[in-house]
Amino acid sequence: MAHIVIMGAGIGGMPAAYEMRATLPAEHRITVVSAVDYFQFTPSNPWVAVGWRDRKSITLPIAPLLEKKGIAFIGKAVTTIDAAANRLTLKDGATVDYDYLVITTGPKLFFDEVPGSGPHGGHTHSVCTVDHAEGFFKDYEEFLKNPGPVVIGAMPFASCFGPAYEFAFILDTDLRRRKIRHKVPITFVTSEPYIGHLGLGGVGDSKGMLESELRSHDMKWITNAKTTKVEAGKMFVTQLDDHGAVFKEHEVPFKMSMMLPAFKGVDAVAAVPNLCNPRGFVLIDEYQRSKAYKNIFSAGVCVAIPPVEATPVPTGAPKTGYMIETMISAIVHNIADELNGSTASTKATWNAICLADFGDTGAAFVALPQIPPRNVNWFKKGKWVHLAKIAFEKYFMRKMKNGTSEPIYEKYVLKALGIVRLIR
Repeated sequence: MAHIVIMGAGIGGMPAAYEMRATLPAEHRITVVSAVDYFQFTPSNPWVAVGWRDRKSITLPIAPLLEKKGIAFIGKAVTTIDAAANRLTLKDGATVDYDYLVITTGPKLFFDEVPGSGPHGGHTHSVCTVDHAEGFFKDYEEFLKNPGPVVIGAMPFASCFGPAYEFAFILDTDLRRRKIRHKVPITFVTSEPYIGHLGLGGVGDSKGMLESELRSHDMKWITNAKTTKVEAGKMFVTQLDDHGAVFKEHEVPFKMSMMLPAFKGVDAVAAVPNLCNPRGFVLIDEYQRSKAYKNIFSAGVCVAIPPVEATPVPTGAPKTGYMIETMISAIVHNIADELNGSTASTKATWNAICLADFGDTGAAFVALPQIPPRNVNWFKKGKWVHLAKIAFEKYFMRKMKNGTSEPIYEKYVLKALGIVRLIR
């Protein structure tokens, strides 16, 4: 009998637990360990930040969901991983032994990378967690009484740019509905070398399309933006040229700001010798297995993926939902094979697929594979994407409630986009 411990209970961890339970014989134990006792559907956080969703609509209590499936749950943070002894130490000092460890923690939000940033004593907001989104909305309600300039974007070392674009257009839509958009200048500040880079070197005509969208929504932008510090009401940005030399210094005023932070690996994971790269992301082989510890696997934002290309301001590569889904399935199949006496042989499909909501319309992009040159390089806009994002949210929340492990992207999203045949 093996004990599989899954560290993290988000968009990667919860499906991993369900799929593991559906795949492995009942004699194998599965335990999920999470620093919080609720699941949150992170893609909906931009809606929470403008009051289009509330906490209750995008979160679920974890324990009863897992218990129904015969999966144990521990709602405590992990402080130490002793990889040599196959043991976790929790915040309260308790320990958990494992035969296999699956790390799906997501990132550490490293606001300290830029002095004065972040919602915890800093001057910028985030939509990376539901708590952060609620914090924005609380201040936003006061902001609406006396509006002013807004800055939205992504800091150096950010690796998920889609939510920044989403939030800019969602906020624009909300302000227009309130008929006060004309009182709110919006500036988009991003570490990307150009608009629409997305950490992917661009996808299709993402550059031209997103530049056009920003122009038509009266938003200014600064690219190659190395944000150096933030003070109350003012963001200091050094703009670099394509060769990495200083092009221009900016002091961008704002009354509210939402900036996606740099990502790093969570402390307990980053501290394990030889497990991670210098930023704390787990180094894995083609089977999602740690290169240093053969019984540790990892998936999602916490894994190390090299940037698609070098950029003047450091940017990371995003890990989108489809990529995470296939990483999880690969891990489950590989652990099952090992428990059956076989060797790991399943590889994830590192393709990028994203539905980005723009408030009343949206954009979908597909990069197959993620790293160019690609077999598919596709980017389209339309109201159907906004509707598809809503449907995706409702479906995923229902999947978490029911404890099912079916692959969403392969079964629904790819078919809806009409491209399944292109990747088989």
